[in-house]
Amino acid sequence: MSVFYNDYVIDKYDENGKLVKVNFNIPETFNFAYDVIDRYAKEEPDKRALVYKDIKGNVREFSFDEISRLSTKAANAFAAHGIGHGDSVMLILKRRYEFWVATLALHKLGAVAIPTSHMVSDSDISYRILKADIKAIVCADDESICNYVDKAVDSLGRADILRYITVGKRENYICFEEEVAAAPDKMERHNTKKSDMMLLYFTSGTTGEPKAVVHDFTYPVGHIVTARNWHGVIENGLHFTVADTGWAKTAWGKIYGQWFCGTAIMVYDYDQFYANEILSILEECKVTTFCAPPTIYKYVLREEIEKYDLSNLVQVTTAGEPMPVETVREFKARTGMEIRSGFGQTETTLLIGVMEGDRQNEDTIGKASPMYNICIVDDDSNPVEPGEIGEIALYPYEDGSIPVGIFCGYHEDDELYKNAWRGGVYHTSDKAYCDKDGYFYFVSRTDDVIKSSGYRVGPAEVENVIMEHPAVFECAVTGYPSKTRGNIVKATIVLHEGYEPTNRLKVDIQDFVKARTAMYKYPRMIEFTDELPKTISGKIQREVIRQNDLAKLNNK
Repeated sequence: MSVFYNDYVIDKYDENGKLVKVNFNIPETFNFAYDVIDRYAKEEPDKRALVYKDIKGNVREFSFDEISRLSTKAANAFAAHGIGHGDSVMLILKRRYEFWVATLALHKLGAVAIPTSHMVSDSDISYRILKADIKAIVCADDESICNYVDKAVDSLGRADILRYITVGKRENYICFEEEVAAAPDKMERHNTKKSDMMLLYFTSGTTGEPKAVVHDFTYPVGHIVTARNWHGVIENGLHFTVADTGWAKTAWGKIYGQWFCGTAIMVYDYDQFYANEILSILEECKVTTFCAPPTIYKYVLREEIEKYDLSNLVQVTTAGEPMPVETVREFKARTGMEIRSGFGQTETTLLIGVMEGDRQNEDTIGKASPMYNICIVDDDSNPVEPGEIGEIALYPYEDGSIPVGIFCGYHEDDELYKNAWRGGVYHTSDKAYCDKDGYFYFVSRTDDVIKSSGYRVGPAEVENVIMEHPAVFECAVTGYPSKTRGNIVKATIVLHEGYEPTNRLKVDIQDFVKARTAMYKYPRMIEFTDELPKTISGKIQREVIRQNDLAKLNNK
């Protein structure tokens, strides 16, 4: 039996055999790369770890022995160029298998991995370089990514930053494939502490620049419940989470908890999403558990899903944005499977979820994870009554320590971190209510972050770009309801005098934004107006814009 989580997890069950509490026993020197991956390599070297398929149909399977050996070689290759404990390395690797090799290699060195979406712009990269003092960047073999990296590095005058490309040759770049192939496959264990920084995720907020979320070496253990009790992964199964490696959803569904629980990870390296291709993967690769944002399920249901053999699929889950009840109903009617919802953040593991064996009751996001004490609080951090809307909040452990799996800080922003823990609880900035049976129901963000097709978009980031356009005097960015994307990005714009609100200008502004930031952030909808709603103090009221949009939709 290769489920190593029993060495770190202490489960408590009630008289009916239901899991009610999860405690942890994590050694001071725990390191996922050594204590899980290398252990697999010793005890079950041939066990399947990763199934990688590219858009050309090529399939490559990796055993744990291969993953362990490649990550050791990569660690030696990084170390040969001076990358070591505490150094920050950005990974812009799309869905390349090198992501897993590089991430584990950095864990072995005690370096800090910074997974980054391939959809970032050069200004996004520049900000991250400065904020995290990045020493190296590992890029997928993608011309667009490398061009943005070059532009960012050159603009900062940082020729000292190491640049890697996965395969092939490029000026000023080190070939990752060649370096790993030539590196030794043995190394002494590097001493790390469980409190050391392991991951740094940049996540959008509604004001200012993206927040830099810090996770330490205990974080992987927190995802055991994510995989075991929510995804419902099975020993020697194959789990497929649809996510880019630049997003925290990869940590949720494509590396830690799944490997802890002895299931392999399915990786499909595609550029353009097609629902029929996802269904083909589920059928041909015999995927056993699947997780995707609601948008994916909506597109899947547009296909002749009945034509595909999904008999190996036993559990399906979703998170990232609210799942429409009608989608859950249709999927169950056509497949017999129930899509179970979950809730969490870049800062956390799974906080709330409909666990395996529990029924998805309409639009609930589930019950509190047995790992955490979750409550709904008011503005003063006091618990509210069942049925009353408030903010989802998390209590620390009884000894005052931060629960396992919860972030340990915002990099270089202690005040922001303290504010998140004001009143003795962690504030998620998400509104919900909880019924008397302990089921939570999501309502909305307390801030203005837009969730679109699984992505999180901070309005301020987009507004800052739009305001650079010469025609724009003032703007507000909000989410606009979409049947397929959850929300789309909408910009409400006041023009400078002398500019006419034409369709041509809308397209020009959209192109302007596309050229300066990630594609998913550009406003798919633009509305010109004479003035924006504001408070007496002059603050733009985005909520009023959203309410007006909903009223118009309801009156159609």
